[in-house]
Amino acid sequence: MTDKNIGFIGLGLMGAAMVECLQKNGYQVTVLGNRNRTGIEAALARGATEAATAREIAESCDIVMFCMGTSDHVESRVYGDDGVLAGTRAGQIVIDFGTSLPGSTQKIGADLAAKGATYLDAPLGRTPAHAVDGLLNIMCSGDEAAYAQVKPLLDVLGENVFHLGPLGSGHTIKLINNFFAMTTACAMSEAFAMADAAGIDREKLYGVMSAGPLKSGMMDFIRNYATEGKIDLAFSVANAAKDVGYYRTMAEGLGAKSRMSGAASATLGEALEAGHGEDMVPEMVDFLSQNLKG
Repeated sequence: MTDKNIGFIGLGLMGAAMVECLQKNGYQVTVLGNRNRTGIEAALARGATEAATAREIAESCDIVMFCMGTSDHVESRVYGDDGVLAGTRAGQIVIDFGTSLPGSTQKIGADLAAKGATYLDAPLGRTPAHAVDGLLNIMCSGDEAAYAQVKPLLDVLGENVFHLGPLGSGHTIKLINNFFAMTTACAMSEAFAMADAAGIDREKLYGVMSAGPLKSGMMDFIRNYATEGKIDLAFSVANAAKDVGYYRTMAEGLGAKSRMSGAASATLGEALEAGHGEDMVPEMVDFLSQNLKG
């Protein structure tokens, strides 16, 4: 599919790494700038083209990709006179690689379909370091024919590529996944904080907990920071709070009561309000250890 011109909107850490991967594999990419131009300038130096608006990207590209932080960000690039929707055309495929609200995803999908375009949601697992090498986990959903059309392209970006069902399924699964991950991270952080309060060595606590069925990759991410100061999980408290909040909004939209997400949401929210939004999730160990008594 290297004959397809790719439009990419959202060159943060992950998006910039994905664009680099695409360019290394021979794709022509048109990018949309933002306030932080680090990823944009690097892409331009490798031969990318810069568009002035999202509409221009839609008008000039075969496939449009989003990699942005929130549903509001995505909607701001879809709607309006300068948005993707204004420039889209029949047969075009638009892919959202971010973590968005399923309801927003389905609304955008319906609006694009009315103009003959197809929307796919394809949230990601793993890190920007994996993205550069095309080793992401990609949780795609939406029209199967469109998915089959872009699958070779997704295989360039991802090591494990899934088709998960109707539009919105990918974002739903990603939110469930991140709810579970952040709840586990907060629980393990509190476990280490409680060990501190009780005078228990953190490594000894980990040795016991990891010897049984509790052991997990997320436990090890928290342990590596708690005992060695290593941050293997480069995911901010602000993003974690957003994703758990989206999960709770999704649950409410389904008429469901989420009991377990309340504690993670409150804990992350407390850290956010205290100015720790840019901290990485493993650093919740420090926040909880310092604030265990309220």
